[in-house]
Amino acid sequence: MSKIDTQGMSGPADPSIKVTGKQEYKPAIITPRRLFTHEYVKEMSILINEILDRREGQMDYTSYFDTDKFKHFVGESEPEYRS
Repeated sequence: MSKIDTQGMSGPADPSIKVTGKQEYKPAIITPRRLFTHEYVKEMSILINEILDRREGQMDYTSYFDTDKFKHFVGESEPEYRS
């Protein structure tokens, strides 16, 4: 007599099928999740380096965060940042 499997937990209804041993699973691949995006990390790195350069008196370039210097028209690429 077969029974209805409502939970998906019971074995096969055919009594001639035998389960042998434990089933092996491949190890899961875990990708670490970070709090900050790659773009945010890049901008924070630029900001920290600019602060250190300004403190040491080596700030002889246009700041990445001076957005007026990086204005451009739609369709043109943004001017390159040089640190």
